[in-house]
Amino acid sequence: MSTDRPAADRPLLPEGARRTAAWCAVALLVAGVAAVFIWLCVVFETAVTPVLLALLGTALLGPLYRRLLRMKVQKSLAAGLTVLAVLVVVGGATYIVVAALVDTGAQIVESLRQAAVDIAEHFGAAGTSLDDLAKNARQLLERFGGTAASGLISGLSVVGQMLATAVLALLLIFFFLRDSDRAAEVLRSLAPRSTGDMLEAMGRRAFEAVEGFMRGTTFVAFVDAVLIGVGLLVLQVPGAVGLAALVFVTAYIPYLGAFLSGAVAVLVALADRGFVIALWVLGVVLAVQVLEGNVLQPVVQSRTVQMHPAVVMLAITAGASVAGVLGMLLAVPLTAAFFGVIGELRGRYGSPEGPGSVRDLSGGPGPG
Repeated sequence: MSTDRPAADRPLLPEGARRTAAWCAVALLVAGVAAVFIWLCVVFETAVTPVLLALLGTALLGPLYRRLLRMKVQKSLAAGLTVLAVLVVVGGATYIVVAALVDTGAQIVESLRQAAVDIAEHFGAAGTSLDDLAKNARQLLERFGGTAASGLISGLSVVGQMLATAVLALLLIFFFLRDSDRAAEVLRSLAPRSTGDMLEAMGRRAFEAVEGFMRGTTFVAFVDAVLIGVGLLVLQVPGAVGLAALVFVTAYIPYLGAFLSGAVAVLVALADRGFVIALWVLGVVLAVQVLEGNVLQPVVQSRTVQMHPAVVMLAITAGASVAGVLGMLLAVPLTAAFFGVIGELRGRYGSPEGPGSVRDLSGGPGPG
C-alpha cells in the first residue's frame, strides 16, 4: 500500500528549507526589535544616558550599600551615604586626574610633538609626513580653540547638560539603591504570571553580570594605573602621574584603552628619555597587560560573565558607531548583561554544553 500523500497535501518546501526560513524570520524579527530599541535610545539620549550611568553606578556601589544595611543603617540613609561617598571619591579622583593632566598635559603634548620630529629624522620622507601631521594638528587645535572661544555660549550649554546628566544620574543611583528590593516586584508586575519567575531570574543574572564587570574592571584599572605609574616614575618619564591617570580612565574601554594609553606613554618616553627608555616603558606596559590577562582577570572576574576578546572588540565597535565614546564605555557592560540573560535562558531551556555552545563566545578570557 502506497504511503505517498497526494500532491495537494505535500508542502511546497522541504523540511530543511522551512526550518531555515523560520530561523531567518526569527533573526529578522530580533534584528528589527533591536534596531528600533537602539533608535529609541538615540532619540531619547538625554533621558537614557543618565539611566544607564545610574545602573552602572548602582552595580558598582551595591556592595557598599549592602554593607551599610548589614550595619543596621536605615535604607534611605544608607543610599544617601553611598551617594555621598560617590561624590567624595569621584570628585576627589576627578580632581586628581584633571590636576595631573593640567600640570603635565602641555609636557605630554610637547613630548608627543618631539616624538614625531624624532621619527621624521629617522624615517625620512615617511617621518616628514608625520612631522607635517603634528604641525597640522597643532594648527587644527589652534583653530579649534578659536572656534571654541567664539562659541562660548554653546560650550557652556554642553557643560550644563553634562552637569544635569551627572546630577540626574546621582539621584537615580539613590533611588535605585534604596528601592532595589522592589525591583523583583516591578519585573513580576510587567510579566504574565507564568513568566514572572523567569523574568526576575533574567534580570538578576543581567545585573549580577554588570555588577561583577564594574567591580572587576575598576579594580583592574586601579592596579594597572598604579603599576604603570610606578614604572614611569622609576624610569623618570615626564608626566608619569598624568599618564597613570590616563591609564585608569581608558581601562574602562577594554583592549583599545590599554593600547591608546600605552602608545602615548611609549611616545612620551621616546621623545624625552630616548629609545632605550621607550623600550623599557613598552616592556612595563606589556608586562602589566600580561599580568592582567593571565592573573588579574581570571581571579577577579572568575565568577562573572567573561567574554571572548573578539566579542568585546565587536561590542566596542558597535557602541562607538552608535554613541561615540559613551557607546564605547557602555558597550561591554551591556554585552555582559546580554550574556548573563543568555546564560540564564540556557540554564533553563538549553541543552547540555557542547563545542558549539554560547559559552564558547563568552567563556574566554575576560576583557583587559
